[in-house]
Amino acid sequence: MIIARLAFQSLRNRWLTATLTVLAIAFSVMLLLGVEKIRNGARDSFANTISGTELIVGARSGSLQLLLYSVFRIGNATNNITWQSYSDIASHPDVAWIVPISLGDSHRGFRVLGTTKDYYEHYRFRGGNRIEVASGKLGEDLFDTVIGADVAAQLGYKVGDKIVIGHGLGSVSFLEHEDKPFRVAGILAKTGTPVDRTVHVSLEAIEAIHVDWQSGAPVPGQTVSADQVRAMDLKPKAITAALVGLKSKLAIFRVQREINEYPDEPLSAILPGAALQELWGLVAIAETALAAVSAMVVATALLGMLTMILTALNERRREMAILRAAGARPVTILGLLAAEAGMLTAAGVATGTVLLYAALFILRPILDREYGLNLSIAPPTTSEGLTLAVIVLAGFIAGLVPAMLAYRRSLADGMTVRI
Repeated sequence: MIIARLAFQSLRNRWLTATLTVLAIAFSVMLLLGVEKIRNGARDSFANTISGTELIVGARSGSLQLLLYSVFRIGNATNNITWQSYSDIASHPDVAWIVPISLGDSHRGFRVLGTTKDYYEHYRFRGGNRIEVASGKLGEDLFDTVIGADVAAQLGYKVGDKIVIGHGLGSVSFLEHEDKPFRVAGILAKTGTPVDRTVHVSLEAIEAIHVDWQSGAPVPGQTVSADQVRAMDLKPKAITAALVGLKSKLAIFRVQREINEYPDEPLSAILPGAALQELWGLVAIAETALAAVSAMVVATALLGMLTMILTALNERRREMAILRAAGARPVTILGLLAAEAGMLTAAGVATGTVLLYAALFILRPILDREYGLNLSIAPPTTSEGLTLAVIVLAGFIAGLVPAMLAYRRSLADGMTVRI
């Protein structure tokens, strides 16, 4: 207790340098824990991009490719699924619901997705949240569209605006369906998922804009107006993929096997959760790099503390000598300096933790709303607690370096005037 009291009084007398050291350690700890919180939040948000869907069905391909184009709107399908195959899967006794997805067109760099109203009913994200309409309503007309929050924000659209869908996936399209413009019927609330960057139309609308097209281009001399196409049979001939919900999770692997062995055409059925974890594993090196950078920042802060104590050690020679003359043993001097380092580190860790949670409390709703990043404000986990304990221990050990130097100095050394 005497050593602790002496260490506290010594730090209070050097409050400016002590405060700066504590803040340096605090910000490094804040960065370390913050990166861990963001890493876990990003992984959870990523894994919850789609939930409540047992299977994703598409043409035969790898699981990652199917996941990327059906959920993240990245890349293209190797082939389409015939409507007959889709109908067969939909009529399977274990299937509770199925949502068709048709991709292939875009609007100024945003993917266009053709689907049915079941999409808004059954698509879930982040553990069960549903898609909600922020303004307007779901489309009723053939040429109504419902756009994601990012589409509306970046392109400045509002309900009632007219948009033209382009053929292909480029941000600039040289072939557009100008004769069949769409009206923005609704704008979806922010989800933090690829839904925000998607233009949603009906499956019939996808068929309607392509009735007078062939092989990716308009048929010369054949034009069907928007009014004429309304009277046509617009039943889809094929779709890109389908989201499948089952009546029982016990049937997942059996239904998956049956779809993978479907005799009429090669299909793939994947488990979205497993595919998401596989995809996240590909970016694990980035997680490691972030953790390494944060650890180096903490090490730098501890090194700064060590430098501060070593720099002050020469100025405190007389202080150490007076303590020795007053009866303090060399081990007391060693304990004093080690205790100072431990106190500085512990104060920095505590301050950094408080600052982190204060920042989380303020920034969490903003990050969730703007970036879809759901950060937890739960108490530090066991792993994080151990990390903080190791940092405090490392600070104490770092303090042993100047403590040993002071320990080895004699009483006469502190009384000698150096010129």
